[in-house]
Amino acid sequence: MTATANILESASPRPRSRAWIGRLGEFLVVGGITPFLFPLAWLLRRSVGLDDAQFAAGFLTFYGAHVINDPHFAVTYPLFYRDVRGRAFGGAFAPMQRIRYWIAGIIVPVGLAAWGLTAITHKSALQLGLMIQLMFLLVGWHYVKQGFGVMTVLSARRGVRYTTRERWAILAHCYAGWAYAWASPYDPSRQVEEKGVVYMTIAHPIGLERLTHVVFLFTIIPLAWVLVRKWRKEGRLPIFTPLIALLSSIWVWSIYSSIDPVVIYFIPALHSVQYLYFVRLMRGNEAKEREGPPLFEVSAKIRLGTLAITALGLGWLFFHGAPTYFDDLFVSKRAAFDSPLGPTPYFAAIYTFVNIHHFAMDAVIWRRDNPETRYLLAQDLNTN
Repeated sequence: MTATANILESASPRPRSRAWIGRLGEFLVVGGITPFLFPLAWLLRRSVGLDDAQFAAGFLTFYGAHVINDPHFAVTYPLFYRDVRGRAFGGAFAPMQRIRYWIAGIIVPVGLAAWGLTAITHKSALQLGLMIQLMFLLVGWHYVKQGFGVMTVLSARRGVRYTTRERWAILAHCYAGWAYAWASPYDPSRQVEEKGVVYMTIAHPIGLERLTHVVFLFTIIPLAWVLVRKWRKEGRLPIFTPLIALLSSIWVWSIYSSIDPVVIYFIPALHSVQYLYFVRLMRGNEAKEREGPPLFEVSAKIRLGTLAITALGLGWLFFHGAPTYFDDLFVSKRAAFDSPLGPTPYFAAIYTFVNIHHFAMDAVIWRRDNPETRYLLAQDLNTN
């Protein structure tokens, strides 16, 4: 999410009370609610004990994933594969963006599908385990890149923009955070189980953990320099909400995600809500533009409602319907428990496929090269 197009003409101002509600709502959904979860989790543990608190959090987030996490993955598909002909063969995208579209839309899914099917066919927990570990490697990259995009877009909506040098200073902190989150904790290689698949992890030497930690701490200096320089040069720094979004994505959701045994259950949902807010922002502003003259297309509410229903349906299909169907059809439950792939290898493969493909598609959808990202800067909310 790194759109830097010109801001569209602002809509008429909202009443002061509604503007305040809009600012507060944006702050909470992009990451601002995160600090408040820690005292709430502490009170819950004090009241019912750690075991019951974890059970309640796990129960809530397991079922909540049906309407938050799963749709956040699934909505990427209608966003990405919309107007396939124009994007892949026409003039909707510039040449380099069209190449990225081909890679993310064809090469990546075909390669992942071949990888997963080969692993299942050969009953190779090693191959499927490597695919799962690739997912875990990339998820950190996805989190910090989204945090960077959220910060830059929300800052731009408040009239604050960053030079190329400033952007790289912020990105350095993001990438260093991703590296440290992946390298920590130290792992000499161990046997683990994920979605029924039993495999050996890739070793994370203690030296790698220490090195990435030092680099990460060092990158705080240029990040602080950017913020102080903005304040001294421009005389104001109206980026509290964008900064909270960035630091939540890097520090809390990625690096120190396990600092609280209850809050950790909610991190995927927090990331997903942040993502869905920007889907609503981009698609909602586009729908409002198209429902008016000269197009007079269907209302924005119908467009957004249709997109939400599509995301819910695809989310159920990807993470429940299709995996259950294939595992029931092709996997012998009696023999599966003696296999390192476990009783649900198709669930493991499809789950991993959708995650990695989601990361690849996002790298195209939210680039500033995508002309549709201009809708992210349309001032439909008074959040200055």
